[in-house]
Amino acid sequence: MIKIKAFKAIVYNQEKVGDLKQVVCPPYDVISPAAQEAFGQRSLHNFIHILLAKDSPVDDKYRRSGVIFRQWLKDGILIQDERLAVYFYSQQYIIRGEKKTRLGFIALLRLADEKSSPVYAHENTHSAAKQDRFKLIKQVKANLSPIFIVFQDKKRIIQRIFQKQIPSQKTFIEVVDGEKTVHKLWQITDPVILKSIESGTTDENMFIADGHHRYEVACAYRDLMKEKLLDQFTGEEEFNYCLAYFTNTDPRGLSILPIHRLLRLETRLDLADFIAQAKEYFDVDQIKDRVRFMFLMEKAGCTEHLIGVYKDRKYYLLRLKNVRILDKIIADKPKEYRALDVAILNYLVLKNILKLDLANLGDIKYSPDALEFMEQVDQDPLSIAFFLNPVKIEQIINVALGGNKMPPKSTYFYPKVLSGLVVNKLEKA
Repeated sequence: MIKIKAFKAIVYNQEKVGDLKQVVCPPYDVISPAAQEAFGQRSLHNFIHILLAKDSPVDDKYRRSGVIFRQWLKDGILIQDERLAVYFYSQQYIIRGEKKTRLGFIALLRLADEKSSPVYAHENTHSAAKQDRFKLIKQVKANLSPIFIVFQDKKRIIQRIFQKQIPSQKTFIEVVDGEKTVHKLWQITDPVILKSIESGTTDENMFIADGHHRYEVACAYRDLMKEKLLDQFTGEEEFNYCLAYFTNTDPRGLSILPIHRLLRLETRLDLADFIAQAKEYFDVDQIKDRVRFMFLMEKAGCTEHLIGVYKDRKYYLLRLKNVRILDKIIADKPKEYRALDVAILNYLVLKNILKLDLANLGDIKYSPDALEFMEQVDQDPLSIAFFLNPVKIEQIINVALGGNKMPPKSTYFYPKVLSGLVVNKLEKA
């Protein structure tokens, strides 16, 4: 059984920090080193100083995060809500010129164990990233950013509360981020409504859309604390839950972006030879310019398996000749997995053509920004960029329900849920 519950959030004291835009930031895994510096310079109290602290002469970065977090609580920079609440959350944003609104709420989600319904993951994780976040959670003893959960919302909880309750509520938090997304939070404290949220979600399947590393780290921290407590463990301690953002599968507000790959090889690639080998699996078309290349990518992605390639200022579209190829080359994976363009890229291109080890791809970067990668390829003769279309929400659910996982960095849900809006402590005050 899924269990969701209200909590007393730790939030910024706006009387002390002023404009929240100066102190919040995106999740840690989408922040570049340059962005980290920029957020750090915005304010001495920007959340980046906890989320991605820097080593100091007297402390490593993880201990430093813990010290800063506790000091801000002591100084009243961060304060804890007095009442149990669920925080309803709207994000108004623009994508491809279209205005959209995603609705959801932030609450605590009980971590899955042998007695509870599973929380379905759809992506594999990187051990280094988990180790990094595990070191951090042990020092701060808090969930700093919510995991991103998608569920069907069979009882239309989100829609009903936004229609009936939110219009009469005062906005609790409002901030416009650097991408001009408007983030608004409302504090729901009515015990009757809180109970309806809890009871209305018990039989839902919950899917992790973003934050796989954070969820696994939260489970690892729970297990660590359980070992420490031994027979004093009750199962209701704060660390048995993690901070989560919940939204439904409504396509009107849910936007999934592609995640492209920039690969830096050890030696310069012979492009002509690469294209010749690719023709074993793909119909290959060279495209004259970037605009048409991106247009055809998106258009073909609705009906075909397609991979885009950029190298030596040349654009190529690789269209899979026959899906039966995948039955042989990815025979150990189910049909839902084989249908993913990222799986086709990994097995046919990276493994079979480029002879790379999928478990250790080396110098590879991930981003939804195609233009950024094209510019980097132009500057580096050892680099090549691969472009993908976004994964559909139905594919994510089918893969997860089948007990399988996509390769890391297969999905990018947009916009991101900001870090620093609400924090959940994993120990009593």
